[in-house]
Order: sequence, then structure tokens, then C-alpha cells
Amino acid sequence: MRLAILTDVHGNRFALEAVLEDLRSASPDAVHNLGDTVWGMADPAGAWSMQREHAPPSVRGNTDEFFLADPAELEAETRAYREFLEGQLGGTPAELSALPLTATVGEGEVLLAHGSPADAWEALFALPEGERLARVRDWPGVRVVVVGHTHTEAVWTRGGVTFVNAGAVSRQKDGDPTARWVLLERRAGVWNVTFRRVPYDTGAAAEWAEAHAPDGGAEAYMVRTGLRP
Repeated sequence: MRLAILTDVHGNRFALEAVLEDLRSASPDAVHNLGDTVWGMADPAGAWSMQREHAPPSVRGNTDEFFLADPAELEAETRAYREFLEGQLGGTPAELSALPLTATVGEGEVLLAHGSPADAWEALFALPEGERLARVRDWPGVRVVVVGHTHTEAVWTRGGVTFVNAGAVSRQKDGDPTARWVLLERRAGVWNVTFRRVPYDTGAAAEWAEAHAPDGGAEAYMVRTGLRP
């Protein structure tokens, strides 16, 4: 069994195109998406269209939850960002309201979440070891847990469970702007993890943000440099 898992597209069509092309070469049995789908400024409408067709979200990300909140409860900057995105998308995508916090795939052996199984905003890998293990106690048959959110690739194993942070399609923070995804392969009952990095046209993504988005300069900086402004 081969599972392709991506996360944190953040509305970057250019990065997503490269990831989808690369993962097709791996011929996965399924593609799963850990959320943070459109909260970004490098053609979010194009990125959402491609996700709906080729990699629909399996679980909700923390920024997906901004679309579910009462606008009056959002900070002014976040509310303005949401209004821009809804203008690009023609409203809030209905699919986002139905996304669960967790999902199990791979015949019940793989648990998917965005931040942690308890909270899309919680960074699973930042928790102490005991708390990390406690978060998956309700899924005794799970052998692999895959999350995103921190935009950092990582793998850690305890007690027969392998925890994976899949990295991010967009908005890197390590100085390498390449897009990321992860391939899980089960062979002879053992799960293997392969991290993939894919170059893409960061210049085109940055130019789109600068030309179309409010405060597009910050987005352009992130996609060009792989760093946060």
C-alpha cells in the first residue's frame, strides 16, 4: 500500500502543481490532505480547484477554521484576509465546514490530523513524549500518525507507533522554498516513510501574490526565500 500525504497548501497553486506531478510518479493508492488548504495568496482559487479534483482535504487545518468562525469574532487583519479569500473563491467552500478533526486510513493503521488529534492548533511534535503518546491512546490499532501544521519534516517512533510530520507544500521556514510531501509505503506489514522535496516556480508564485493580493509582499517573500518575514 502506498499513501501520498500532503499538507499546508496555503493557497499556493504553483507549489501544489509541482507536488501533484511528483506524487503521480509514485503511483500512490490514495492521496490525503491534512488541511490549511487556501489560507494564502499565490492563486488560492486555483489551488482550491486543484485540491478539490486531485487531493481533497481529509481533515481540517487550523486556518480552515477561520472560515467557520463568526467574522465578528476575528481580529480585523484576519477578517480582511478572509474577505479577500472569499472574494477569490466565490464564498467559503462548503467542503470546509464538513471536515473532521481526524481520519483513519490505510486499513485503520494510519491516523491523520493537522496539528494533533486533539486540536488543529496544537503542535503534536512540540508536546512532551508522554503527552504525545496520550493523544493517540484512543486509537489502539494505529501504527502511524501523520500531522502537519509546523511546516517541519520530522519522524519519531515509540511503542510501535511512528509519528510523522509531513512538512508543508507552501510557506517553508527553513530557508529552502521547495514544496514538500510524504510517501507512506507498507511492505510486508511494515510502514516506511519517505520525505519528498519538489522545486517549483517560486518566482511566478511570488509575482502572482504581488500583483493580486493585499500585502502580497509578505507572501512573495515567503515563497521566494522559504523564510517567514
